[in-house]
Amino acid sequence: MKKIIAITAASLAIAGCSNMSNTEQRTLSGASIGAVAGGVGAAIFHGNPIWGAVGGAAVGAASGYAYDAYKKNQAAEYNAGYKAGKTSSSGN
Repeated sequence: MKKIIAITAASLAIAGCSNMSNTEQRTLSGASIGAVAGGVGAAIFHGNPIWGAVGGAAVGAASGYAYDAYKKNQAAEYNAGYKAGKTSSSGN
């Protein structure tokens, strides 16, 4: 029964993210990973897992957003270089 619930929850989570932008997906993924890591870390070190999860989610969301900005910048640089290369090679 627990396996069915876990599979259903995972399926709903995946389906719920299908209409999100890359920024939203990366921010949510960072928050989710951070919440789990913060909760587990706090429980291991005998802290309050709830506050660990909240702090981890905040740090994870900020990290996911920063990673998205990095990837967008990287794509913009690639596209600018591609256009510059295409322009200079087509002029010959």
